[in-house]
Amino acid sequence: MKDNGQSKAYLFSIVLIAIIGGLLFGYDTAVVSGAEQALDRFFRQATDFTYTQLLHGFTASSALIGCVIGGAISGLLASRLGRKKSLMIAGILFFVSAVGSWWPESGILPYGEPSLALLVSFNFYRIIGGIGVGLASAICPMYIAEISPANIRGTLVSCNQFAIIFGMLVVYFVNYLIRMNLADTPEQIQAAMVEIGWRRMFLSEAFPAGAFFLLIFLVPETPRYLVMAGRDEAALKVLTRINGRKEGEKVMAEIRENIQEKKERLLSYGIGVIIIGVLLSFFQQAIGINVVLYYAPRIFENLGASGDASMMQTVVMGIVNIIFTLVAIFTVDKFGRKPLLIIGSAGMMIGMLALAMFSFFDMIGIGALIFIILYTASFMMSWGPICWVLISEIFPNTIRSQAVAIAVAAQWISNFLVSSTFPSLSEWSVGGTYTIYAVMSLLSAIFVWKFVPETKGKSLEEMSALWKRKN
Repeated sequence: MKDNGQSKAYLFSIVLIAIIGGLLFGYDTAVVSGAEQALDRFFRQATDFTYTQLLHGFTASSALIGCVIGGAISGLLASRLGRKKSLMIAGILFFVSAVGSWWPESGILPYGEPSLALLVSFNFYRIIGGIGVGLASAICPMYIAEISPANIRGTLVSCNQFAIIFGMLVVYFVNYLIRMNLADTPEQIQAAMVEIGWRRMFLSEAFPAGAFFLLIFLVPETPRYLVMAGRDEAALKVLTRINGRKEGEKVMAEIRENIQEKKERLLSYGIGVIIIGVLLSFFQQAIGINVVLYYAPRIFENLGASGDASMMQTVVMGIVNIIFTLVAIFTVDKFGRKPLLIIGSAGMMIGMLALAMFSFFDMIGIGALIFIILYTASFMMSWGPICWVLISEIFPNTIRSQAVAIAVAAQWISNFLVSSTFPSLSEWSVGGTYTIYAVMSLLSAIFVWKFVPETKGKSLEEMSALWKRKN
């Protein structure tokens, strides 16, 4: 700790704990990638109903319904209970979902007998986890943005995306290990996956979820929320430890100056800022990234890989995602938000167009894998982290909780629509589906170029002035 009261270790330890929420976000949303084919085979054994492709698309994506709910209520909880308590609630929901998805019978239904009632129970627990994801997806970046100094805010908020992708990589690897340790032969592994493999995959999330809940007790509430709650002394103490005494007092004065407007209506700065936030969320999903993340093993199998090889290729893709998320972390505060988003959109468009061509001409092999990696790498160094950075910082202080909730709810609605329609769209035309995602990538670049303001280096308090000028 410096003589002026500043402690970088304090700041980084807070952020490290907060981004575990991002890790759980990634873990929960990607765990289904290893389990969805086993779930498909399991529920197709049911005798009291027919498990269709449409139902499977819903089951693979049902957590996203909870994500919409969690995103929608995140603003209310963040405003009423604070950022810290809202993250605690998310931790509890993650844990309950992990245990419930492992044992959806809950001691009531017959164990291991697929039925419509069991499908409903399983999806209920997945939706519970989705609510936790929705809360974490909105409040983790909000928390980090409100706790971070302006000059490194983009980097620290991008660390949340790194945690999301790291959570996905961890669960890809965990899924692979669970699968490989079930039995010896491919046939035995497939049978064991249907019986117990998918259950173990979902249960594995309980361990990081429990750790997150306990560790959140150790972090402070954000200074901006503390001032809104009338706890100025506590806010200044946190600001001093993060920024040093002189800078902390300066930031405190800026917060007080803006906080008097805390009762402003959502549209006080015009509807434009809300629309931009919603469209950022929409395009992050409309380019099809979560189709690749949720259905990765299935996509690799369609491209010619065997079951175990497809799981390993998914792990390789996760490692690539980590590397390119680091590119964003180390460049977002140097080059700015807009250039990286536009470059990423161009890379995603090329990747998806190439995959569409491979599909149309029935060309499979290493070329397709290369372009999937190009596509995901482009996303991870741009829209993956930077969309969350912009959503956490672009809104004025006085409407941030409400506006972030709307943007995040829009994101999860878009995610659900894209992910749940992929199985049906791919039956229509895999190449045509990829072409749609390529067009969306092009439109996302045009949108950023024309409408999204650059926020690099601006304090959160400056957002009010920026949108007042535009209004």
